[in-house]
Amino acid sequence: MASLKDLRNRIASVKATQKITKAMQMVAAAKLRRAQEAAEAARPYSERMAVVLANIANAVSGTDAPPLMTGTGKDDVHLLVVCTAERGLCGSFNSQIARLAREHTRKLLSAGKTVKIICVGKKGYDILRRDYANLIIERVDLREAKQIGFAHADGVARKVISLFDAGEFDVCTLFYSQFKSVISQIPTAQQLIPAKPAAEPAAGDAVSNGGGVYEYEPDAGELLSDLIPRNIAVQVFSALLENAAGEMGAKMSAMDNATRNAGDMINKLTITYNRQRQAQITKELIEIISGAEAL
Repeated sequence: MASLKDLRNRIASVKATQKITKAMQMVAAAKLRRAQEAAEAARPYSERMAVVLANIANAVSGTDAPPLMTGTGKDDVHLLVVCTAERGLCGSFNSQIARLAREHTRKLLSAGKTVKIICVGKKGYDILRRDYANLIIERVDLREAKQIGFAHADGVARKVISLFDAGEFDVCTLFYSQFKSVISQIPTAQQLIPAKPAAEPAAGDAVSNGGGVYEYEPDAGELLSDLIPRNIAVQVFSALLENAAGEMGAKMSAMDNATRNAGDMINKLTITYNRQRQAQITKELIEIISGAEAL
């Protein structure tokens, strides 16, 4: 059984840990608001970009469409871009994204496909390299970035496009976690190449073109050649922003649970300490009384 001194030290240690987890929860809550606003502000642009691509794609025939839209005509080699956080202490946030990517990789390998992986974020790299270290061709480190910017997403998009132009893969899929709420982040897989334009909205929707007919100058094929690479960067940027919001939400929830667990542990240790101290006092009293009676 632990001594009273050991119990006091343990209680003091858990209290110190509780202060740290509470501080981390408050920091995550402060960062969450900014990250959530950024993610929500990027969604309309990303959605509208998909609608513009859908409108232009409808005016392009198969022979005029750029390779990024039509693909190579094969699906033998797959590139997976797995976006996770750079830091942990956020519950199962990173492991859920990595699990989805791992399941997708397992299905592709069982079907005889070749898989290549680009890890954006340290935690996803640490998880995936345990099983698929030989498939990881590059790791993008964003630890030095104080705030996620479009330049980071554009760098990732350029690497993906350069690999496609070099004939390194046929299909590219992006993995990230879509932010819903503090306690809900949905792991998502989105195909980037070949581009899959979203269906055009109905006439009554806010982003609909109202059924208008457009003429393009220059032609639609040239517009797509410029817009699709930009759309890839936009989708990667949106994924990074969604991840940033999801990470802060998951971290706030995890630190809140850790703070409560620390409080429960402090209560249990305090009860144990008081009982042991009372037992020790009772034992000393019995010894004193027994000695007095012996005299």
